[in-house]
Amino acid sequence: MAYKIYIDGQEGTTGLKIQERFHGRNDVEVLKIPEEYRKDQDARLEMMKLSDITFLCLPDAASREIAGTAEPYIRILDTSTAHRTNADWVYGMPELNPDQRARIQSSNRVSVPGCHATGFIMLVKPLISLGIADRDYPFICHSITGYSGGGKNMIAQYGAANRGEDYNSPRQYGLPQNHKHLAEMRAMTEIKEPPVFHPIVADYYSGMLVTVSLHRRLLKKKLTSEELLREFKDYYNDQPVIHIMDYDYETEDGFLPAGKLSDSDKLEIYILGQEERISLIARYDNLGKGASGAAVQCMNIMLGLPEETGLQLK
Repeated sequence: MAYKIYIDGQEGTTGLKIQERFHGRNDVEVLKIPEEYRKDQDARLEMMKLSDITFLCLPDAASREIAGTAEPYIRILDTSTAHRTNADWVYGMPELNPDQRARIQSSNRVSVPGCHATGFIMLVKPLISLGIADRDYPFICHSITGYSGGGKNMIAQYGAANRGEDYNSPRQYGLPQNHKHLAEMRAMTEIKEPPVFHPIVADYYSGMLVTVSLHRRLLKKKLTSEELLREFKDYYNDQPVIHIMDYDYETEDGFLPAGKLSDSDKLEIYILGQEERISLIARYDNLGKGASGAAVQCMNIMLGLPEETGLQLK
């Protein structure tokens, strides 16, 4: 039996990457809408009715419009920002809580996490859940990503032959502290205020490093970095996509490359630094666990399949 999958927005970066993860799978059939009906809402709704799972790979407004019109029984995975803090939708991070997989599996409306938010939540949620940090801890987060995170327009800008010199060096953005991922970063970790957040895009295609810095003296539990590592290993025990790296991990000549996990769907967590100033770092692909890989992981759970099916976890 092949499950019928419809991708609304199948020509976008996320939609194409989702389809890549179906290569070689005989349990999935991707429904194709004729080119002339790609923007016809009635035709798209009919495709959604035929599907076992529909992926929305659309801008926020378009996702809200089509999801608001679809029948409640239609099972939707939305990759946009539109529904991530909507109480009627389940947040598509199976590792978030002990019951999150069950909630994803039983839901008809699942919202896939944002790329920057994924790393921040993975690093901060254990601190709050285990009482290591108070909910009012003054979190600061730096996140560097490849330019594919900006979608087709940004990919075209970086690939242009006549691009400006500004594209040659990393560029920080979200400077007014109003990045669209902040709402889910606060809501899913249950911290009182969103972090001070510094997203940076750089001249490479894909991969991310998300860093949360800790002052040990400000923690509720004054754990050392080695003790923190043990807590994280216990917290993420038996999570097939999450890898907690050993404390004595050898960096590459003192560097941690952001693009090392490009084309991978796993997420690595590092706990580095010295005893009073500790760095929590998540490394993953913004198009993998940060987008399409996470979407396929959720689809597998919703269909009752092994969640790592079709994912690249080496």
